[in-house]
Amino acid sequence: MKWLVSLVGAGLVLLTLRDLFHTLWHPTRHGGLSRLVMTAMWRLAQRFRGRRRVVGLVGPLAMVTVVGMWAFTVVLGWAVIYWPHMPGAFAFSPGSEAAREAALLDSVYLSLVTVATLGLGDIAPGEGWLRVVSPLEALVGFALLTATVSWVLEIYPALTRRRVLAVRLALLRQAAPTPQQIDSTSGALLLDSLATEVVRVRIDFTQYAEAYYFHDGEDHSSLAAMVGYAEALARRGQTAQRPEVRLAGDLLTGALADLAVILDQRFLHTGGTPTEVFAAYAADHGRGGAEP
Repeated sequence: MKWLVSLVGAGLVLLTLRDLFHTLWHPTRHGGLSRLVMTAMWRLAQRFRGRRRVVGLVGPLAMVTVVGMWAFTVVLGWAVIYWPHMPGAFAFSPGSEAAREAALLDSVYLSLVTVATLGLGDIAPGEGWLRVVSPLEALVGFALLTATVSWVLEIYPALTRRRVLAVRLALLRQAAPTPQQIDSTSGALLLDSLATEVVRVRIDFTQYAEAYYFHDGEDHSSLAAMVGYAEALARRGQTAQRPEVRLAGDLLTGALADLAVILDQRFLHTGGTPTEVFAAYAADHGRGGAEP
């Protein structure tokens, strides 16, 4: 029975490590529990009256919640591993009151101290296998801390790339380029560079799916609001006279279609055309529609 309980704890730890791996290190970032938590918080925030202000906090709060969930389940899992073998398989420092406490409380305390790599030493594993398992928890705690810092450092550059593209599209719309300006060598270069930026954002949504749950704020920095104008530019490029401009228009159209596929498969599930997906994307981020 003791080993069955310990196996349940080991299962909790492995489940957490699997979720952490798929969220942070898997090439396609198909997180399980973390994605469910983020999606639930996003949908819940959309029900509030002050929707824009609340939704703006979802991304950072969701990341904190997910990291807290990982830490909680790791601590709980290792505590369940220790619990059936407490106190007999452990050594207590002289004068320690820990041995008089409940076994579960001591197990949680030891797990917290170990995962935080504090190493207080008032409770130490006595049996051989526990002397191997306990340092492994410290390694997992260190990995969790490192992964959390890396996650934060990775997500914000991805958000910056998305907002840079949105601001660039807003400036282009404000400049209102003429058909003659689009149908030129500089127009072809413009459309080609926009296609490259769209591809980068598409990859960011693949590798950092949690970026979707960050609200971009003002309209001019919101890709959800500005992606419709990118579609309009692509159509103008496709109908141009110059072949290089038509090619660049086709590239931008293809990049936008690919972005729409990722958004629809991972977040929106409309099954519609790219224009319909972008409209759903705009609506999901509190915009009336993707602006043309």
